[in-house]
Amino acid sequence: MAEKEDTETFDVMELAEHVKKQRWWSKIIGKNNSGLAAEKYSVATQLAIGGVTGWCAGYLFQKVGKVAASAVGGGFFLLQIAHHTGYIKVDWKRVEQDVNKAKKQLKLNSDKPSKEVRTKFNEVQVFVKKNIVLTGGFAGGFLLGLAS
Repeated sequence: MAEKEDTETFDVMELAEHVKKQRWWSKIIGKNNSGLAAEKYSVATQLAIGGVTGWCAGYLFQKVGKVAASAVGGGFFLLQIAHHTGYIKVDWKRVEQDVNKAKKQLKLNSDKPSKEVRTKFNEVQVFVKKNIVLTGGFAGGFLLGLAS
């Protein structure tokens, strides 16, 4: 019997083309073997990148927070009006009981954080320690974004 010859084909990938296809944020904060790419940039560049992204996040957080607060407050206000005009009946004692039950469940579950939360917290701690300049710029930019 004749043995079958195993032939494998490999695709040739050009590294320059691969880098061109990467997204810009993957080039800056993407993980590679030697740590984060942000370590390769100067302190001023890291502060600028962190500050600009922080400001954008803070500004959006402020705008979205106002809209969310308005929606929740407006919904509660409309619920009260509908209740007082007789369109709906709300059993406030049952609502209070359900809220108290939810509080008790939250207290029981909040004694010790889950494994996933601890793992993510540790990952964030490592990132902040490795990129203190970048995260410092982000924090400052975030606060400026909230204030604008």
